[in-house]
Amino acid sequence: MSIKIKAPTFPESVADGTVANWLKKEGENVNQDEVIAEIETDKVVLEVLAQSDGVITKIIKSEGEIVSSAEIIGEFSESKESPSSSSDKKEVKTKANKKSDKSASKKIGPAAKKIISEENIDPKDIKASGRDERITKADVINHLESDKKQSNNKVISSSERLEKRVPMSRLRSTIAKRLVSVKQNTAMLTTFNEVDMHPIKELRSKYGAEFEEEHEVKLGFMGFFVIAAVQALKKYPVVNASIDGDDIVYHGFQDIGVAVSTDRGLVVPIIKDADTKSLPEIEKSILTYSEKARMGKLSIEEMQGGTFTISNGGVFGSLLSTPILNAPQTAILGMHAIQDRPVAINGEIAIRPMMYLAMSYDHRLLDGKEAVTFLVSIKEQLESPERLLLNL
Repeated sequence: MSIKIKAPTFPESVADGTVANWLKKEGENVNQDEVIAEIETDKVVLEVLAQSDGVITKIIKSEGEIVSSAEIIGEFSESKESPSSSSDKKEVKTKANKKSDKSASKKIGPAAKKIISEENIDPKDIKASGRDERITKADVINHLESDKKQSNNKVISSSERLEKRVPMSRLRSTIAKRLVSVKQNTAMLTTFNEVDMHPIKELRSKYGAEFEEEHEVKLGFMGFFVIAAVQALKKYPVVNASIDGDDIVYHGFQDIGVAVSTDRGLVVPIIKDADTKSLPEIEKSILTYSEKARMGKLSIEEMQGGTFTISNGGVFGSLLSTPILNAPQTAILGMHAIQDRPVAINGEIAIRPMMYLAMSYDHRLLDGKEAVTFLVSIKEQLESPERLLLNL
Protein backbone atom coordinates (compact mmCIF):
# COMPACT_ATOMS: atom_id res chain seq x y z
CA MET A 1 0.00 0.00 0.00
CA SER A 2 1.45 3.35 -1.10
CA ILE A 3 1.33 6.17 1.43
CA LYS A 4 2.03 9.85 0.76
CA ILE A 5 4.68 11.58 2.83
CA LYS A 6 3.55 15.13 3.56
CA ALA A 7 5.26 18.19 4.99
CA PRO A 8 3.93 19.26 8.41
CA THR A 9 1.05 21.71 8.58
CA PHE A 10 2.66 25.14 8.99
CA PRO A 11 1.26 27.84 11.31
CA GLU A 12 -0.34 30.86 9.67
CA SER A 13 2.81 32.94 10.25
CA VAL A 14 4.92 30.52 8.15
CA ALA A 15 4.44 30.75 4.38
CA ASP A 16 6.68 27.89 3.27
CA GLY A 17 9.72 25.83 4.19
CA THR A 18 12.79 24.17 2.72
CA VAL A 19 13.64 20.48 2.77
CA ALA A 20 16.71 20.63 5.01
CA ASN A 21 17.66 16.96 4.71
CA TRP A 22 16.33 13.47 4.17
CA LEU A 23 17.32 11.08 6.93
CA LYS A 24 16.12 8.16 4.82
CA LYS A 25 16.86 7.43 1.16
CA GLU A 26 14.79 5.65 -1.49
CA GLY A 27 14.66 1.93 -0.79
CA GLU A 28 15.40 2.30 2.92
CA ASN A 29 13.15 0.88 5.61
CA VAL A 30 11.36 3.14 8.08
CA ASN A 31 9.73 2.42 11.40
CA GLN A 32 6.56 4.06 12.66
CA ASP A 33 7.19 7.51 14.23
CA GLU A 34 10.79 7.51 12.98
CA VAL A 35 12.09 10.87 11.71
CA ILE A 36 12.54 10.55 7.96
CA ALA A 37 13.03 14.19 6.92
CA GLU A 38 13.46 17.71 8.31
CA ILE A 39 11.76 20.86 6.98
CA GLU A 40 13.44 24.16 7.83
CA THR A 41 11.23 27.25 8.10
CA ASP A 42 12.15 30.85 8.86
CA LYS A 43 11.81 30.15 12.58
CA VAL A 44 12.10 26.45 13.42
CA VAL A 45 13.02 23.05 12.00
CA LEU A 46 10.04 20.69 11.74
CA GLU A 47 10.38 16.91 11.69
CA VAL A 48 8.51 14.61 9.29
CA LEU A 49 7.61 11.30 10.95
CA ALA A 50 6.75 7.96 9.37
CA GLN A 51 3.07 7.11 9.78
CA SER A 52 3.81 3.37 9.93
CA ASP A 53 6.45 0.77 9.13
CA GLY A 54 7.41 0.59 5.49
CA VAL A 55 9.94 1.35 2.76
CA ILE A 56 10.70 4.73 1.11
CA THR A 57 9.72 4.29 -2.55
CA LYS A 58 10.01 7.82 -3.94
CA ILE A 59 11.44 11.20 -2.92
CA ILE A 60 9.48 13.94 -4.69
CA LYS A 61 11.02 17.01 -3.05
CA SER A 62 14.80 16.90 -2.84
CA GLU A 63 16.97 18.65 -0.27
CA GLY A 64 16.96 22.41 -0.79
CA GLU A 65 13.57 22.53 -2.53
CA ILE A 66 10.77 24.80 -1.32
CA VAL A 67 7.64 23.15 0.07
CA SER A 68 4.31 24.52 1.24
CA SER A 69 2.20 23.45 4.20
CA ALA A 70 1.10 19.77 4.04
CA GLU A 71 2.59 19.39 0.52
CA ILE A 72 3.49 15.87 -0.64
CA ILE A 73 7.28 15.42 -0.50
CA GLY A 74 7.58 11.67 -1.03
CA GLU A 75 6.01 8.23 -0.90
CA PHE A 76 6.57 4.98 0.95
CA SER A 77 4.96 1.57 0.83
CA GLU A 78 3.54 0.04 3.94
CA SER A 79 4.82 -3.47 4.55
CA LYS A 80 5.40 -5.83 7.42
CA GLU A 81 8.57 -7.39 6.06
CA SER A 82 10.57 -7.33 2.85
CA PRO A 83 13.67 -9.21 1.62
CA SER A 84 15.74 -6.06 1.84
CA SER A 85 14.52 -5.26 5.33
CA SER A 86 15.24 -8.84 6.42
CA SER A 87 18.79 -8.67 5.10
CA ASP A 88 19.23 -5.22 6.62
CA LYS A 89 18.12 -6.55 9.99
CA LYS A 90 20.56 -9.46 9.71
CA GLU A 91 23.36 -7.05 8.85
CA VAL A 92 22.48 -4.78 11.75
CA LYS A 93 22.30 -7.79 14.05
CA THR A 94 25.72 -8.97 12.88
CA LYS A 95 27.21 -5.57 13.51
CA ALA A 96 25.56 -5.37 16.90
CA ASN A 97 27.07 -8.70 17.93
CA LYS A 98 30.50 -7.29 17.25
CA LYS A 99 30.01 -4.46 19.71
CA SER A 100 31.34 -4.81 23.21
CA ASP A 101 29.10 -5.85 26.08
CA LYS A 102 29.35 -2.31 27.40
CA SER A 103 28.00 -0.73 24.20
CA ALA A 104 25.29 -3.38 23.89
CA SER A 105 23.94 -2.48 27.30
CA LYS A 106 23.31 1.10 26.23
CA LYS A 107 19.92 2.08 24.88
CA ILE A 108 19.94 4.31 21.80
CA GLY A 109 17.16 6.65 20.69
CA PRO A 110 15.94 6.47 17.04
CA ALA A 111 17.38 9.85 16.05
CA ALA A 112 20.69 9.06 17.75
CA LYS A 113 20.83 5.63 16.09
CA LYS A 114 20.48 7.22 12.65
CA ILE A 115 23.42 9.60 13.19
CA ILE A 116 25.55 6.83 14.71
CA SER A 117 24.93 4.70 11.61
CA GLU A 118 25.70 7.53 9.16
CA GLU A 119 28.83 8.69 10.98
CA ASN A 120 30.02 5.13 11.72
CA ILE A 121 30.45 5.83 15.44
CA ASP A 122 31.04 3.20 18.10
CA PRO A 123 28.31 3.73 20.77
CA LYS A 124 30.75 2.81 23.54
CA ASP A 125 32.70 6.01 22.79
CA ILE A 126 29.63 8.16 23.42
CA LYS A 127 28.91 9.47 26.90
CA ALA A 128 25.23 8.80 27.60
CA SER A 129 23.19 11.35 29.56
CA GLY A 130 19.71 9.86 29.23
CA ARG A 131 17.90 7.78 31.79
CA ASP A 132 19.27 4.22 32.20
CA GLU A 133 22.35 5.19 30.14
CA ARG A 134 20.22 5.98 27.10
CA ILE A 135 22.14 7.68 24.29
CA THR A 136 20.25 10.72 23.03
CA LYS A 137 20.63 12.74 19.83
CA ALA A 138 22.27 15.52 21.88
CA ASP A 139 24.88 13.05 23.19
CA VAL A 140 25.84 12.05 19.64
CA ILE A 141 26.02 15.69 18.49
CA ASN A 142 28.20 16.60 21.50
CA HIS A 143 30.47 13.63 20.69
CA LEU A 144 30.85 14.78 17.06
CA GLU A 145 31.53 18.37 18.12
CA SER A 146 34.17 17.17 20.56
CA ASP A 147 35.91 15.18 17.81
CA LYS A 148 35.68 18.19 15.49
CA LYS A 149 37.33 20.46 18.08
CA GLN A 150 40.14 17.96 18.60
CA SER A 151 40.77 17.71 14.87
CA ASN A 152 40.75 21.50 14.55
CA ASN A 153 43.43 21.72 17.24
CA LYS A 154 45.77 19.50 15.23
CA VAL A 155 48.42 21.30 13.15
CA ILE A 156 47.72 20.72 9.46
CA SER A 157 50.59 21.33 7.06
CA SER A 158 49.27 22.17 3.61
CA SER A 159 49.99 24.69 0.90
CA GLU A 160 46.41 24.55 -0.42
CA ARG A 161 44.12 27.55 0.06
CA LEU A 162 40.78 25.81 0.54
CA GLU A 163 37.36 27.44 0.28
CA LYS A 164 33.89 26.08 0.84
CA ARG A 165 30.68 27.65 -0.44
CA VAL A 166 27.37 26.59 1.10
CA PRO A 167 23.89 28.12 0.80
CA MET A 168 22.72 30.21 3.75
CA SER A 169 20.11 28.44 5.86
CA ARG A 170 16.60 29.90 5.98
CA LEU A 171 17.00 30.71 9.67
CA ARG A 172 20.32 32.51 9.12
CA SER A 173 18.88 34.33 6.10
CA THR A 174 15.85 35.44 8.13
CA ILE A 175 18.06 36.62 11.00
CA ALA A 176 20.21 38.62 8.57
CA LYS A 177 17.20 40.31 6.96
CA ARG A 178 15.61 41.16 10.32
CA LEU A 179 18.82 42.66 11.71
CA VAL A 180 19.37 44.82 8.64
CA SER A 181 15.71 45.90 8.75
CA VAL A 182 16.02 46.93 12.41
CA LYS A 183 19.12 49.02 11.69
CA GLN A 184 17.40 50.74 8.76
CA ASN A 185 13.91 51.26 10.21
CA THR A 186 14.57 52.24 13.83
CA ALA A 187 16.42 55.06 15.57
CA MET A 188 18.46 52.64 17.69
CA LEU A 189 20.58 53.97 20.51
CA THR A 190 22.37 52.22 23.38
CA THR A 191 22.86 53.31 26.98
CA PHE A 192 25.29 51.62 29.38
CA ASN A 193 25.67 51.07 33.10
CA GLU A 194 27.36 48.62 35.44
CA VAL A 195 26.03 46.54 38.29
CA ASP A 196 27.72 45.14 41.37
CA MET A 197 26.85 41.42 41.31
CA HIS A 198 28.19 40.77 44.83
CA PRO A 199 24.73 40.61 46.52
CA ILE A 200 23.36 38.18 43.91
CA LYS A 201 26.47 36.01 44.09
CA GLU A 202 26.17 35.90 47.88
CA LEU A 203 22.55 34.78 47.60
CA ARG A 204 23.49 32.03 45.16
CA SER A 205 26.37 30.92 47.35
CA LYS A 206 24.23 30.87 50.50
CA TYR A 207 21.01 29.36 49.15
CA GLY A 208 22.03 27.77 45.82
CA ALA A 209 22.29 24.18 47.07
CA GLU A 210 19.06 24.43 49.09
CA PHE A 211 17.27 26.04 46.12
CA GLU A 212 18.34 23.24 43.77
CA GLU A 213 17.33 20.55 46.25
CA GLU A 214 13.91 22.11 46.76
CA HIS A 215 13.07 23.05 43.16
CA GLU A 216 15.26 20.63 41.15
CA VAL A 217 16.81 23.45 39.13
CA LYS A 218 19.95 25.52 39.64
CA LEU A 219 19.72 29.09 40.86
CA GLY A 220 21.18 31.08 37.98
CA PHE A 221 21.64 34.77 37.22
CA MET A 222 19.08 35.05 34.42
CA GLY A 223 16.11 34.53 36.74
CA PHE A 224 17.05 37.61 38.78
CA PHE A 225 17.40 39.67 35.59
CA VAL A 226 14.01 38.55 34.32
CA ILE A 227 12.29 39.52 37.58
CA ALA A 228 14.16 42.85 37.72
CA ALA A 229 13.15 43.56 34.11
CA VAL A 230 9.50 42.75 34.85
CA GLN A 231 9.42 45.15 37.80
CA ALA A 232 11.12 47.89 35.77
CA LEU A 233 8.70 47.38 32.86
CA LYS A 234 5.77 47.88 35.23
CA LYS A 235 7.25 51.21 36.38
CA TYR A 236 8.08 52.31 32.83
CA PRO A 237 5.33 50.84 30.60
CA VAL A 238 6.55 52.73 27.54
CA VAL A 239 9.60 50.40 27.47
CA ASN A 240 7.14 47.52 27.24
CA ALA A 241 5.32 49.14 24.31
CA SER A 242 5.84 48.86 20.56
CA ILE A 243 5.24 50.98 17.47
CA ASP A 244 2.64 49.83 14.93
CA GLY A 245 2.53 52.28 12.03
CA ASP A 246 1.52 55.62 13.54
CA ASP A 247 0.22 54.03 16.75
CA ILE A 248 1.88 53.11 20.05
CA VAL A 249 0.73 49.74 21.42
CA TYR A 250 0.97 49.47 25.22
CA HIS A 251 1.06 45.87 26.39
CA GLY A 252 -0.60 45.07 29.71
CA PHE A 253 1.57 41.99 30.22
CA GLN A 254 5.27 41.20 30.40
CA ASP A 255 6.40 38.47 28.00
CA ILE A 256 10.17 38.23 28.28
CA GLY A 257 12.29 36.80 25.46
CA VAL A 258 15.54 35.10 26.42
CA ALA A 259 18.02 34.88 23.53
CA VAL A 260 19.60 31.43 23.10
CA SER A 261 22.50 30.70 20.76
CA THR A 262 22.30 27.44 18.76
CA ASP A 263 24.27 25.84 15.94
CA ARG A 264 21.58 27.01 13.51
CA GLY A 265 21.54 30.60 14.78
CA LEU A 266 20.11 32.81 17.51
CA VAL A 267 16.57 32.03 18.64
CA VAL A 268 14.44 33.82 21.24
CA PRO A 269 11.95 31.66 23.18
CA ILE A 270 9.39 33.67 25.15
CA ILE A 271 8.57 33.35 28.86
CA LYS A 272 4.87 34.21 28.66
CA ASP A 273 3.32 36.18 31.55
CA ALA A 274 6.67 36.40 33.34
CA ASP A 275 5.10 38.80 35.85
CA THR A 276 2.98 35.94 37.24
CA LYS A 277 5.86 33.46 37.61
CA SER A 278 8.07 32.82 40.64
CA LEU A 279 11.86 32.63 40.47
CA PRO A 280 11.90 28.79 40.40
CA GLU A 281 9.30 28.76 37.61
CA ILE A 282 11.33 31.24 35.58
CA GLU A 283 14.54 29.23 36.04
CA LYS A 284 12.75 26.04 34.96
CA SER A 285 11.35 27.80 31.89
CA ILE A 286 14.79 29.08 30.92
CA LEU A 287 16.35 25.62 31.30
CA THR A 288 13.58 23.91 29.33
CA TYR A 289 13.68 26.43 26.49
CA SER A 290 17.49 26.32 26.29
CA GLU A 291 17.50 22.54 25.97
CA LYS A 292 14.72 22.56 23.37
CA ALA A 293 16.45 25.33 21.39
CA ARG A 294 19.73 23.43 21.16
CA MET A 295 17.85 20.29 20.11
CA GLY A 296 15.86 22.24 17.52
CA LYS A 297 12.59 21.32 19.26
CA LEU A 298 11.17 24.81 19.88
CA SER A 299 7.71 25.35 18.45
CA ILE A 300 6.52 28.45 16.60
CA GLU A 301 4.21 29.31 19.51
CA GLU A 302 7.12 29.28 21.97
CA MET A 303 8.92 31.96 19.95
CA GLN A 304 6.01 34.20 19.00
CA GLY A 305 5.31 37.51 20.71
CA GLY A 306 7.49 38.97 23.41
CA THR A 307 7.51 42.53 24.74
CA PHE A 308 11.12 42.74 25.96
CA THR A 309 14.28 40.69 25.32
CA ILE A 310 17.32 39.80 27.43
CA SER A 311 20.53 38.62 25.76
CA ASN A 312 23.47 37.19 27.70
CA GLY A 313 26.72 37.55 25.77
CA GLY A 314 28.62 37.12 29.02
CA VAL A 315 28.43 33.33 28.79
CA PHE A 316 30.77 33.58 25.80
CA GLY A 317 33.12 36.04 27.53
CA SER A 318 31.79 39.29 26.07
CA LEU A 319 32.74 42.24 28.27
CA LEU A 320 30.72 44.90 26.44
CA SER A 321 28.49 45.01 23.36
CA THR A 322 25.51 46.82 21.84
CA PRO A 323 22.62 44.37 21.34
CA ILE A 324 20.34 44.88 18.34
CA LEU A 325 16.60 45.32 18.89
CA ASN A 326 14.27 42.37 18.44
CA ALA A 327 11.60 44.10 16.34
CA PRO A 328 8.90 45.22 16.95
CA GLN A 329 10.04 45.50 20.57
CA THR A 330 11.22 48.86 21.84
CA ALA A 331 14.20 47.75 23.92
CA ILE A 332 16.62 44.90 24.62
CA LEU A 333 18.89 44.33 27.62
CA GLY A 334 22.39 42.95 27.15
CA MET A 335 24.15 41.11 29.98
CA HIS A 336 27.92 40.63 29.93
CA ALA A 337 30.73 38.79 31.67
CA ILE A 338 31.20 39.25 35.42
CA GLN A 339 34.69 40.57 36.09
CA ASP A 340 36.42 41.44 39.36
CA ARG A 341 37.29 45.14 39.23
CA PRO A 342 38.34 47.80 41.75
CA VAL A 343 35.46 50.15 42.61
CA ALA A 344 34.98 52.94 45.12
CA ILE A 345 32.56 52.00 47.94
CA ASN A 346 31.96 54.54 50.72
CA GLY A 347 35.18 56.32 49.83
CA GLU A 348 37.30 53.14 49.85
CA ILE A 349 38.63 50.94 47.06
CA ALA A 350 37.23 47.41 47.00
CA ILE A 351 37.35 44.52 44.55
CA ARG A 352 33.84 43.64 43.38
CA PRO A 353 32.35 41.31 40.74
CA MET A 354 31.09 43.86 38.24
CA MET A 355 28.98 43.43 35.11
CA TYR A 356 28.44 45.94 32.33
CA LEU A 357 24.82 46.32 31.25
CA ALA A 358 23.79 47.64 27.84
CA MET A 359 20.28 48.58 26.81
CA SER A 360 19.54 49.33 23.19
CA TYR A 361 16.26 51.13 22.54
CA ASP A 362 14.23 52.74 19.78
CA HIS A 363 14.70 56.48 20.21
CA ARG A 364 11.52 57.13 18.23
CA LEU A 365 9.52 55.96 21.24
CA LEU A 366 11.94 56.18 24.18
CA ASP A 367 13.70 59.33 25.26
CA GLY A 368 17.12 59.16 26.88
CA LYS A 369 15.74 59.95 30.35
CA GLU A 370 13.28 57.02 30.28
CA ALA A 371 15.87 54.59 28.93
CA VAL A 372 18.52 55.58 31.50
CA THR A 373 16.14 55.52 34.47
CA PHE A 374 14.81 52.13 33.35
CA LEU A 375 18.33 50.69 33.28
CA VAL A 376 19.14 52.28 36.64
CA SER A 377 16.02 50.63 38.07
CA ILE A 378 17.31 47.22 37.01
CA LYS A 379 20.74 48.03 38.47
CA GLU A 380 19.26 49.07 41.82
CA GLN A 381 17.14 45.93 42.10
CA LEU A 382 20.08 43.64 41.39
CA GLU A 383 22.35 45.44 43.85
CA SER A 384 19.63 45.29 46.52
CA PRO A 385 17.79 41.97 45.91
CA GLU A 386 15.32 42.77 48.70
CA ARG A 387 13.80 45.28 46.25
CA LEU A 388 12.76 42.30 44.09
CA LEU A 389 10.77 40.85 47.00
CA LEU A 390 9.32 44.22 48.03
CA ASN A 391 8.40 45.12 44.44
CA LEU A 392 10.33 48.41 44.60
